[in-house]
Amino acid sequence: MQTQTVSLPHQILKGSHCLDNVFSSLSDSLQRVFIVAGKTALSVTLPTLQRVKGSRELTDSWYGGEVTEVNMKRLSEQAKRAGADVIFAIGGGKAIDMGKWVADDLQLPVVTIPTIAATCAASSTVTVMYDESGHYMGMKQLAKAPLALVIDADILAHAPPRWLSAGLGDTLAKLYEFRAIADNLPKCSFNYSAYSNGRLCYDLIRDYGEQAMQDNVKQQASDALEGAADAILLFAGFTSIMGVGDHVAASHALFDGFTTNPKTRDFGHGLLVGFGNLVLQVLEGRTDAEILAEIDLAKRCGIPVTLADIAELTETELFDIATASVNTSDMGNMPRTISAQELVDAIHYVSALSTKLG
Repeated sequence: MQTQTVSLPHQILKGSHCLDNVFSSLSDSLQRVFIVAGKTALSVTLPTLQRVKGSRELTDSWYGGEVTEVNMKRLSEQAKRAGADVIFAIGGGKAIDMGKWVADDLQLPVVTIPTIAATCAASSTVTVMYDESGHYMGMKQLAKAPLALVIDADILAHAPPRWLSAGLGDTLAKLYEFRAIADNLPKCSFNYSAYSNGRLCYDLIRDYGEQAMQDNVKQQASDALEGAADAILLFAGFTSIMGVGDHVAASHALFDGFTTNPKTRDFGHGLLVGFGNLVLQVLEGRTDAEILAEIDLAKRCGIPVTLADIAELTETELFDIATASVNTSDMGNMPRTISAQELVDAIHYVSALSTKLG
């Protein structure tokens, strides 16, 4: 058997205002903290970190707006000059991925503190890389999972609901995509675990997603919001970590294609993946009844269900997006070849079904 190395988050802090306890969970030897963060995320978390830091030194820097090698090198140099012995990665998926990459480059531990529940970046062992214009470039495998992950329900309750919708869309893909390509994946215990986590993600979102969205709108921490956040930030990450082989397919391929168009590039990773989940099911040949049930779940979670929900595109623009999508390795994981025209047709089919649902 081939040797596998699996790295999982060492500690998980959960609950309202649990950020207050972040330093008590770390070794006293980790005294110089370099913070890689989004600007809004820093304004949300820095007052608490300053209040509870004790003798620790905090240095912070904006992550740069895109997860690029240029930004990684800049931040790594800043962290070196600060004498950092631990990295705090704070914000959404891109800020956290940037912080994880800096920590990996410097061989330092990283603490992830998501301020929105939009992706599984806070627990995963990969960084998604982009070019300077925001075009998807690929993934970098990291040596270790985060030393600690902080899921502060109060912070997440005050985040914009749009990003929770994005997290729900991205996390549903853990089941939809795995299911679509399962026959091509190695049959092993880790993939059983990955599939079970993907199914758990789906069940949590089915049961908690709609209520979590309502509570998020009210800026109210709740059991539903915590359940949905666990699916997005924890179990989705475990699906990626435990899985053997490449577990992404048409949903992520369509996102990759959307990043090539300026009208759709910044719409939101999970929102685009969430729409792609529905398109994937058309490509699989699932029945209208099955797809309509998943469209209904997506709508209740605030995920776009028509192309018009995302952007007004010309047929030429859409075909170009589809062409970029079908040429990705993600689409190559599908059990059969998908053409650009077939992908365009599937996008229109989902939009028409969703319009019929009302």
